[in-house]
Amino acid sequence: MFALSDRPLLEHPLVQSLADPAAGALVTFEGRVRQQNQGRAVTRLEYEGAELLAANEFKSIEAEASQRFDITQLHCVHRTGMLEIGEIAVWMGVLAPHRGPAFDACRYVIDELKKRLPIWKKEYYADGDSGWINAP
Repeated sequence: MFALSDRPLLEHPLVQSLADPAAGALVTFEGRVRQQNQGRAVTRLEYEGAELLAANEFKSIEAEASQRFDITQLHCVHRTGMLEIGEIAVWMGVLAPHRGPAFDACRYVIDELKKRLPIWKKEYYADGDSGWINAP
């Protein structure tokens, strides 16, 4: 499951959305807005995304992860809009029978998501400048 959300992400309801009695491991990842990037003071971020395109590409990533790793469920939600320092920008949860595949799948999926999904980030800096990061 994948979704874009313009509302703050709350970990507890997201974790509760994952349930499988065959799973002995739950690995989660939270990507948070940090206050600096490449030596520049960051004051906030803005995300934009193409939801339908992102959801379709995520299905491909999810299928790849399911083939590579013994996992039972995978959920991911990515924020859009303006985010402040410390807010969750992306949340992912992976259920698996064992911890090794859960950790491996989580790392694989977040790395592929960052490379392949049409989600763009704009950084706002303390000096008043701003810029899109890795935008096409």
